[in-house]
This record gives sequence, structure tokens and C-alpha cells, in this order.
Amino acid sequence: MMEEGSMSTEENANIVREHYSAFNKRDFGYGATLVDPKVRWTNIPFATTYEGPEGYKAFLKMWTTAFSDARIEITNLIASGDWVTVEFTGKGTHQSGPLIGPKGSIPPTGKSIDLSFCEIFKLKNGKISLARLYFDAATMLRQLEKIP
Repeated sequence: MMEEGSMSTEENANIVREHYSAFNKRDFGYGATLVDPKVRWTNIPFATTYEGPEGYKAFLKMWTTAFSDARIEITNLIASGDWVTVEFTGKGTHQSGPLIGPKGSIPPTGKSIDLSFCEIFKLKNGKISLARLYFDAATMLRQLEKIP
């Protein structure tokens, strides 16, 4: 039985797909319409949390500032009720600006990444209310040739 105001599992999955489409199109304004005003978006490896629609846009811009050609391809999406989990591949070249990490800024390396990510979403009333991003930061740093 769905809670009042809940969307179907399929509708929630489609909202998450729209988020990735907005990222690939760099339509962060549209993407911000998909999130709850109190959304909390946490980058687990970097231990950073972004809040609200402006935080959502800042989170996406952090990636696209460093990887202007970044693209996301969904490889697996599992939805159940208000929860959606997505496994995706992120690709891009670190050429356009710094990557802001937990230990500071990494200037452009000119190196490409091809990395697996997992993101877990909770939706409420047709909006993303919570997101947690997981990825292997050490593999990313190796691909950027910042660690052996």
C-alpha cells in the first residue's frame, strides 16, 4: 500500500532517469525541479553534503567544472517503492577546471576517467528527497594519475 502522495515505483524510476538526462544535457535548472526543496545529496567518498535545489546544482557543477565532457550511462536501475538505486558509468576528461575533493583542489590533469558509480535515491511526493553517491575514489585518483 502506497503512502498518500507517493508515486508509483515506475514514476519514481522515471524521475531518477530524468535527473541523469538533465545532467548529460547540462540542464541543471530542469534537474533542480526534480528535487525536494530540502533534498540532501551526499558524496560519500568526499564526505560532502549538498542541500536544496541550489546545493543540487552546485554538486553537479562540481563534476562538470572538472570534467566538461562528462557523460553518464546507466548500467543498472533497481526501484522499489520510494527507493531507487542506480549503477552507472561516468566518463570524462579532467581538462576544464579543478576537481574539488576532500583534501582540496586537483588542477586539471588532462587524464580521462571511466568509473563505476552507485547512487541511492529516496523520493517523496514525486521529488528526489535524498541521494547518496558511492564510488571508488582511489580508482578515480589512479586514473587521474594522482596516486600510483
